[in-house]
Amino acid sequence: MPDSAYNSPYRTKHRRGRAVTCHCCRKVFPFCWSCRCGFRICQSCMLDNLWGMSCNAITWECPDCGGQNGFGNQ
Repeated sequence: MPDSAYNSPYRTKHRRGRAVTCHCCRKVFPFCWSCRCGFRICQSCMLDNLWGMSCNAITWECPDCGGQNGFGNQ
């Protein structure tokens, strides 16, 4: 394959690392669960608080806006 395919503007834009900050622990992570309202929570904080944010382990409720968000497993 030509080398230009690996350096295309589309791939560069979409493969960029987007570090985000967890709203609970205030640490920076490459991945956080996010709600449409902008609330973000890291995997560690999600596991610690799952008992209060989910009743079925399929969806979780945002503590800021009350919106239902999926884990992507259904």
